[in-house]
Amino acid sequence: MVSSWILIEHGDVIDGDANPVLKDTPVLVKDNLIAAVGEGADRTGVPRGEPLTVIDATGKTVLPGLIDGHCHMTYGEARTEEEIDLYTSHELRTLIAAWHMKKVLRSGVTSISQPGGSYFIGVGLREAVNRGMIEGPRTISAGRYLSTSNSLTDWYPDSVGVPDGSIGVLTNTADEIKREIRHQIKAGVDLIKLADSPFGEFQAFTDDEMKLAADLAHQHKRRITIHARGAAETAAAADAGFDWIMHGNILDDHAIERLVETGTPLVPTLLLLANFADWGSHCGAPKVARDGSKALLELSADSMHRAHEAGVTFITGTDSGFSVTPYGEWHAREIELLVQYAGLTPLEAIQAATKNAAVTVNLEGWLGEIGVGKIADILVVDGDPLKDLSVLWRHTVDKVVIKDGKVVDTSEEDIDLERFRFRRDRALVHSIGDLRQENVYEGLPSTDNMVSPNFLWTEADSHDIAREIRKQEDGQLSEGNLVGE
Repeated sequence: MVSSWILIEHGDVIDGDANPVLKDTPVLVKDNLIAAVGEGADRTGVPRGEPLTVIDATGKTVLPGLIDGHCHMTYGEARTEEEIDLYTSHELRTLIAAWHMKKVLRSGVTSISQPGGSYFIGVGLREAVNRGMIEGPRTISAGRYLSTSNSLTDWYPDSVGVPDGSIGVLTNTADEIKREIRHQIKAGVDLIKLADSPFGEFQAFTDDEMKLAADLAHQHKRRITIHARGAAETAAAADAGFDWIMHGNILDDHAIERLVETGTPLVPTLLLLANFADWGSHCGAPKVARDGSKALLELSADSMHRAHEAGVTFITGTDSGFSVTPYGEWHAREIELLVQYAGLTPLEAIQAATKNAAVTVNLEGWLGEIGVGKIADILVVDGDPLKDLSVLWRHTVDKVVIKDGKVVDTSEEDIDLERFRFRRDRALVHSIGDLRQENVYEGLPSTDNMVSPNFLWTEADSHDIAREIRKQEDGQLSEGNLVGE
């Protein structure tokens, strides 16, 4: 059988294991595996007559393909929660998700873990990629989030109930938890996800319920994760044996200790918060979401730095899929944010997006490293990410993306971004404010250019999520808008 070969010459290699950079080091790929790095990585190792692609990486950096451990392909770059849950059919959601997959891959993200979404669309995407039916990153996927009446994803009043299209499903009892996990595994999921309280205001699942869920998932050879922003649920999930934990924004010393002692990795997923806080005004994000994200980032910085100093393992995840985190745009910005908010070195942050993250796609030891025998997912970027991490995500930077030993066509000639901005079916909006006499007769500002329904918002009205979270011990709950799933 004839093999195909790729030789990458003269590039500086970041191996994904936080080792020193290998200057001017060749990498040889045979079929879908790395055959040689450095010595032996040359044309003499390629049999005569077998196809060879040569990539000149002079002045470029060679590193493993990136892994996004928290990417929601079924969200469709949604601008409202109702758009995700109610107003897009599952048939159209599937087609939109398949279309967006190619954008993720072309950005240099060669693998994703989808921790929850609509129906079992993620399972279908996984199979379509594996069978070569669509172009996209290798994928593992959960089904709908398991939630409680007091946790993330139970948005709607009881009179409405939880629609079938919701990204969450209510599991308020041990029997309901077991039934849903078994149902999802039958449908082919790789991963089970629980959704605890939105901001970490309280622990929504009990310790026993978490242990039940983890044990049952592992009994069926599946991984399990959880949306856990607060210290209590983070510590409980680590003790229950969850395979990794999403967010962990507000961690006390006990929670960090449990993460370290159990070896449970943390996926902070800072991108959504940072995009809201830094640039949300550019896309009309409400002020309450922007201000709340800034407050939560401040809390996260303290937690993340202490966790890093204690030895917690970090993994990158982005919450891509919202309008504030569209596909193919910002995935690698999470690497920068781990440096900024958690104190990782650039090499450590790249490791979080490569070797460390391989566990989220069930390929630890096989993926996320430039080494002999590893899967040939490789990214070649113009410049040095250790000096400027933004070269990993800026569209103006040239990239070569290799997945499974094949060079990906990264041209965007067949992606007409404006033509394929999918129409959103949203609730009929009558206005973004109340028409009162003082608005008309007392010279208050017009709402024509306002981007938030809180157009008369004052500093005194500003919702302080950080303050509310600190009240959690008194049983007072946060009321802020949701900022991340």
